[in-house]
Amino acid sequence: MKSFKILAVALLGVIASCTIDKTDYEAEIGSQVPEYYEFKEAVSLTSGNYKISIEALNGTFYKGYNELHFKVINTQNNQSVNASEVTFLPILSTNGNTSSCPHEYNVSYDATNKYFTGYSVFTSETAVSNSWKLYISFKVDNQKYEINKDILVEKQSNKNLNMTTFTGKDNEQYVIALISPQKPKVAENPLVAGIYKYNKPTTPAGTFPDPAQFSYSEVSGYTLKLDPRMPEPSMGNHSSPNNQDLTQQNDGLYHGVVNYTMTGNWTLNLILMNQNGLILKGTVVPTDFTPGVEGVKSELFIDTLF
Repeated sequence: MKSFKILAVALLGVIASCTIDKTDYEAEIGSQVPEYYEFKEAVSLTSGNYKISIEALNGTFYKGYNELHFKVINTQNNQSVNASEVTFLPILSTNGNTSSCPHEYNVSYDATNKYFTGYSVFTSETAVSNSWKLYISFKVDNQKYEINKDILVEKQSNKNLNMTTFTGKDNEQYVIALISPQKPKVAENPLVAGIYKYNKPTTPAGTFPDPAQFSYSEVSGYTLKLDPRMPEPSMGNHSSPNNQDLTQQNDGLYHGVVNYTMTGNWTLNLILMNQNGLILKGTVVPTDFTPGVEGVKSELFIDTLF
């Protein structure tokens, strides 16, 4: 009987702690986790009589995945023009070295909305040692225009849009970026991520910036195995049922389901497998319930909070 009372008290302590943490996280969400659904101009670049305006959510470039809209405008009459062959190349300079990030170099035209669409997964924020510059080109009336401009990439304060970079067991460089949901619910949530690989150059570098030296592509036919846990000591690293691994769909992105059973800190423990079933990164997380101890994580993971 005495042992039963001790166990009951311990369980009540875990439940109480869980409830307190949940309340704290809900308060944090209200003040710190933003949602942005409106595209605004983040930067514009001008060459001759033409300006290209680049729109992003909230008019800001963030570390992580950014959907981008491109509009080419005649500055003489402020009207859109019939441009073609629009290219987009972000370059990161770090202590004299240059690199890029996953991006769509040849952006595509959306005839319905009358703008070009693309994306960029900025892998770092602008800092003293890190600076980003965009290199843009387009054609109007068969004349090519080339422009470049420094930009500011800001910290992504919404942890549900976090990202990670790593080298796989195949010695290739990968980037995984969360795309949605921005603000999950206590429910089974559709989970969307982009998975990209750096394309190692096969030819010597041409005139800078040579896009062949900075190329990335969406990986094809991979599987991203998912095991969400609550790693806080008070949560015991518990998981949830009905999660679905992420697989590639027609849009090139990876779709799955994550079941958040309560608000708070969650870790998306991941295992990336290529089309042949080879594990490129990630480890299985123990299923033990460990109250009072910080949860074990996969070697490949992304933390979220809502």
